[in-house]
Amino acid sequence: MTMSSDPVLAPGTVIKGKWKRSSYVIQRLLGRGANGTVYLVKEAQADRQFALKMGRNTLDLQSEINVLTTLHSQGTKAVFQKDGDPSFLFEVDDVVLRSGEIPFYVMRYIKGDPLHRFVAAKGAEWYGVAGTGILNRLAELHQAGWVFGDLKPQNILVNAYGEAELIDYGGVSLAGRSVKQFTEWYDRGFWNAGNRNADPQYDLFAFALLTIHILEGESLKAAAGRLPQLRNTAELTVIIRRSRVLRPYAEWLLGAVRGEYSDTRAAARSWSRLASAHVRQSSAKRGNPRWLGYAFTVSLLLLAGALWIALR
Repeated sequence: MTMSSDPVLAPGTVIKGKWKRSSYVIQRLLGRGANGTVYLVKEAQADRQFALKMGRNTLDLQSEINVLTTLHSQGTKAVFQKDGDPSFLFEVDDVVLRSGEIPFYVMRYIKGDPLHRFVAAKGAEWYGVAGTGILNRLAELHQAGWVFGDLKPQNILVNAYGEAELIDYGGVSLAGRSVKQFTEWYDRGFWNAGNRNADPQYDLFAFALLTIHILEGESLKAAAGRLPQLRNTAELTVIIRRSRVLRPYAEWLLGAVRGEYSDTRAAARSWSRLASAHVRQSSAKRGNPRWLGYAFTVSLLLLAGALWIALR
């Protein structure tokens, strides 16, 4: 991946919009990629935090802005959005720095860790609730006519309660077009399981491979190392069926790998049911209080209900 050549701006640097005159104070770097640099910022006159992305490639950045503007204008409500928080896009402007004029946009920030670090810290059981949040976000995106494309752990942040947020919309593609960006291990074409056309099934396949990678990494690594002509869905099916840790989600994963889900909302609800059942069984085996399993289940059902209300 080509990284941005712009120098990283130091914490405390004030970004003041050229046109709207809003000011943001940089707190720290969140990440750098081919399309730009992302910072954690806060409003100069308030305590609200945001993610601010700037980049010199105006066309690439404008493409991301178009996606977020569409989601915002269609009234798509984030499943985990708190009252008063912006959904998707907050502001677009330019900033004049010593190196020149640079476009930027400001969007909602969720405090959390990349998906793989979250699971490593909290345990595999928590993958179920995080997965529900990821699928809900994909459902919102698909409903608006877009496909995320480059779904990978680094592009997903999860907070301490398992709430997930997709970040870095640089790889988002209009449904029906070719996928703009992808990561090989999660790519349908890499596994000879289909083309690279942007459709909901592409994202669901990527999520299935993401799940296998995080929960059954060594098996996937071995399969990915085979000759290209030997990589196929049959190999993935064997991994899913043999894995103990993947067993709670096996039914769902097999369907996603085969491209059987035509509706992402339905896929999210199906995943939520499996995750709820897994939590109840795990709680019973460990002798945890019954209410704990029920509470976890209720949280998953609330996520599914919020998605249904947002997209009906």
